[in-house]
Amino acid sequence: MAEAEIGVIGGSGIYELLEKPHYVKVGTPYGHPSDLIALGEIAGRKVAFLPRHGRHHQYPPHRIPYRANLWALHKLGVKRIIAPCAVGSLQPHVRRGDIIICDQFVDRTKLRPSSFYNGSETIHVSMADPYCPELRSLAIKVCRELGLSFHERGTVVVVEGPRFSTRAESRWYKDFGWEAINMTIYPEVVLARELEICYVNLAMVTDYDVWAESPVSAEEVRQTLTTHAENFRKILERLIPIIPEERSCPCAQALKDARI
Repeated sequence: MAEAEIGVIGGSGIYELLEKPHYVKVGTPYGHPSDLIALGEIAGRKVAFLPRHGRHHQYPPHRIPYRANLWALHKLGVKRIIAPCAVGSLQPHVRRGDIIICDQFVDRTKLRPSSFYNGSETIHVSMADPYCPELRSLAIKVCRELGLSFHERGTVVVVEGPRFSTRAESRWYKDFGWEAINMTIYPEVVLARELEICYVNLAMVTDYDVWAESPVSAEEVRQTLTTHAENFRKILERLIPIIPEERSCPCAQALKDARI
């Protein structure tokens, strides 16, 4: 029997939502996940929570064991993943504290293993619409009901990190019209698709990147996350109970036409 149906990959403040959590160590062919995985319930639903960077934030973005994280959740039976994260704004109308329900990403990373299929089987998984449409629709509904300042869609450019962008890079991304910048969404979303797991991203805007007048700082990101973390918890508390037990989205069939 599956130990969890819904996975949450995010920050440590989410631990408090789980009812009587217990912690498990899950081995994978790709090494150890970022940390122990907390198993518990939210509104009667079995949930697995994994801190993306580890409980002590010991993994920088470019060193997170993404494949191990996704494989471990898959091994526990997770079929849907909710992935809160921090992003920087690339547009004036995308303000600090806003939530973006991302619908597209642009990959600008260089060093990360981004597939479970390195031979002897070749898979070309479709990422035309990378985020689960069913989960996105529910997340939009919840944000609207909560009266949050949010954006129903947005393109996030994912950079390698751990450094922040130069002014030239930031202005370049801004001129493309992309809404946000981040260091962790890729390859999480792709690995989830390869495992036929539904994935939705809840991106919180913590800063204005460096196209604005003041350079972004790690302290600015931390302070904004601390101030607005309650919004993540409110969304999860309302979103998780309304996720249908049966999936009606295409995510569960992602590998059907991907094999060559």
